[in-house]
Amino acid sequence: MKLSFQLNGDAVTAEVPDHTTLLEMLRDEFELLGVKEGCGHGECGSCTVLVDQKSVNSCLMLAAYVNGKNVQTIEGLGGAQGRLDPLQEAFVKHGAVQCGFCTPGMVMSAKALLAENPSPSRDEIRWGMAGNLCRCTGYVKIVDAIESVCKGGCSCGKGS
Repeated sequence: MKLSFQLNGDAVTAEVPDHTTLLEMLRDEFELLGVKEGCGHGECGSCTVLVDQKSVNSCLMLAAYVNGKNVQTIEGLGGAQGRLDPLQEAFVKHGAVQCGFCTPGMVMSAKALLAENPSPSRDEIRWGMAGNLCRCTGYVKIVDAIESVCKGGCSCGKGS
């Protein structure tokens, strides 16, 4: 099956078998290794990407679904010359990266959360991140990082 879609701002095409997941296509066809397979069952959130600005578990979604859509991965967040997205900067500043395996999925889920709710409370952040698991932290630094992005007066997930 031949697919055409936007990937991190670029028009791309891919030809994949119809049973290919979005995760498999992103990693195997486009070599985007920031998309991680943690559980393979949609439980951990390590594979989270944005499809039309909504967070999805790419391990559960068939690649065919993104035909004609806009897909954004962690690799597509930064700006020119390797500039980090404000969420990425906040994760580093607050020590919310730990081992780093879950971080891409966490950042992408936070991006979707803040696009939907630019000023979430700490409880809303926790609820919005409930689909992402981390084995290294107690989540406080992750919540602090996400909260700091909005308090810092940035775009809170809109357009950056």
